[in-house]
Amino acid sequence: MSFIMASMLFASVTWLTDFEQAKLQAKEKDQMILLKFSGSDWCLPCIKMKKEVFDSPEFQDFASTHLVLVNADFPRHKKNQLEEKQKEHNERLAERYNPNGKFPLTILLDRNGKVIKQWDGYSGMTAASFIKELQFGAHGK
Repeated sequence: MSFIMASMLFASVTWLTDFEQAKLQAKEKDQMILLKFSGSDWCLPCIKMKKEVFDSPEFQDFASTHLVLVNADFPRHKKNQLEEKQKEHNERLAERYNPNGKFPLTILLDRNGKVIKQWDGYSGMTAASFIKELQFGAHGK
């Protein structure tokens, strides 16, 4: 029984790839959207932020009840290439929310897609400090 409970505590959250689906889910659950622009196979700060913040049990626990997560990934290696439809979707998101092509770029949005706060790059913040900023951003809207 304790193994099952422990595995439920550390279950990973789902990062969506469809922004419209994320908005629908955010409206249904009355949650905010966290959109991250990453280069999962070439951007070292993106990789480090994923490992140290997004993959942490603390962030995953917070996100599971407060956020709808969206990943707009821009991999470069041939083996990691996305389907054409997903590439186009990510490009449209970048045109709207990341026109300068910054990586990583993490954006907190309300359930309608309006920007509340954004983080440009990865400063080495901990999961706990990032969660505090998310909570502050949510209350500052």
